Amino acid sequence: MSKRLSKSLLTKETRDYFLSTHFWGPIFNWMIPIAAISDTRKHPKIISGKMTLALTLYSLVFMRFAWKVQPRNLLLFACHITNAGAQMTQGYRFLDYHYGQQKEPEQKK
Repeated sequence: MSKRLSKSLLTKETRDYFLSTHFWGPIFNWMIPIAAISDTRKHPKIISGKMTLALTLYSLVFMRFAWKVQPRNLLLFACHITNAGAQMTQGYRFLDYHYGQQKEPEQKK
């Protein structure tokens, strides 16, 4: 089994895939949803509503691109569907903080 796995990993097609932008583009693109997910632990006052909207729309557009390109780039599709979910979560937190809650008056020092 290990011989078969090592043999399949050493094929020209596999090497070409792992050395292409079809692979490395989505890998580096994962930094965006990872950052958005880690930001859900931070206070919602730091969320930029405009940037959150822009990143949501960006992910929706490129999700479609990743599905339509041939061959389909499922790694990029997964990245953008995760990012769209994370950005929509941040958008909800932004709207809830700025427009949904009753704000407490800030204490003056």
